Amino acid sequence: MLRRQKPSAPEHKRDLAAHGGDLSMSHNGTRSFFNFSQLVLSAGHLKPPPVLKHSKITYFEVEILDVQSKKQICIVDKIPPSSTLLDVKHKFHKACPQWYPSRVGLQLERNGPYLKDSVNIQSLAVSSIITLYFTDLGQQVGWTTFFLTEYTGPLLIYLLFYIRLSSIYDQVESTKNFRHPVVHLACFCHCLHYIRHLLETLFIHKFSGGHTPLKNMIKGCAFYWGFTTWIAYYINHPRYTPPSFGHRQVSFAALAFLMCEAGNHFINVALAHQNHSGLKACFPSPTYNPFTWLFFLVSCPNYTYEVGSWISFTVMTQTLPAGIFAFLMVIQMSLWAQKKHKLYLKRFYPEVRRKAAMIPIIF
Repeated sequence: MLRRQKPSAPEHKRDLAAHGGDLSMSHNGTRSFFNFSQLVLSAGHLKPPPVLKHSKITYFEVEILDVQSKKQICIVDKIPPSSTLLDVKHKFHKACPQWYPSRVGLQLERNGPYLKDSVNIQSLAVSSIITLYFTDLGQQVGWTTFFLTEYTGPLLIYLLFYIRLSSIYDQVESTKNFRHPVVHLACFCHCLHYIRHLLETLFIHKFSGGHTPLKNMIKGCAFYWGFTTWIAYYINHPRYTPPSFGHRQVSFAALAFLMCEAGNHFINVALAHQNHSGLKACFPSPTYNPFTWLFFLVSCPNYTYEVGSWISFTVMTQTLPAGIFAFLMVIQMSLWAQKKHKLYLKRFYPEVRRKAAMIPIIF
């Protein structure tokens, strides 16, 4: 009987190794393909790398037309979006040198208001071309120059009458008549008032580079200089008569005048600090200084103190020109106070709604 021969041990192991190697290679390949499939499914759709786009800055063109004839004056091109209206005015000045920026008035509509220099040009744009209307505002002066000129005149004019020039008064009467002490006191108070205004213009008030027409400065100078001439002529006249109630009237009015001057100064300091403190805008609140307590009653106490100064000066000198000037100042200050009070109501309604504008109860 023939026996079936078994393979030898080495050959058997070699066959198992070869067969097992094929199985392991097939198993490893299946596992790798499964892992790669799971990776693709978890990563989502394959996206191509993003294409980098170069950012382009959009420039604006400003077409400037004459407000009367609607004729084109010039086109200011290549205006970046971050530019302001003042930048446009400077470029307009380069194209038309006869109109410097301060006398250029630009409007979005023919009958609309003049746009402020701080307006961003992008806020006006509907398309890449912006149409603005030009108005020549005339010769302009800065606010600092305006107030310095307006207040320097009265100071010098009053002193000319105080020294009694021979071309103004009769020298015989000037040397013969005795000067009442109120004449010297009135000169001191009048000079103090305008010196305070000049120092506050230079060191306290901050103007944001604005301008005003030259004709406004001429009007202001004519008003202040003219009334100063009239007031100084009467008070420093050799025939001037002192107040009816004598020393008591003069002393009371002079004390009231000095208090109003001090209050006006402290209010202006408080307003300047409030406008330039860098904090959130809020209505000025009274401090430990008693002169600021008027903020409890009125929204424009600086005008209240200004009127009080001139009423006190009128009582102290008892002259008709000073009384007329004080009356006109009450009217003018009340108009300014009402205008400013309306602006305060829009910005600080809860804090201002129960306050008067300038004089408690009345205004």
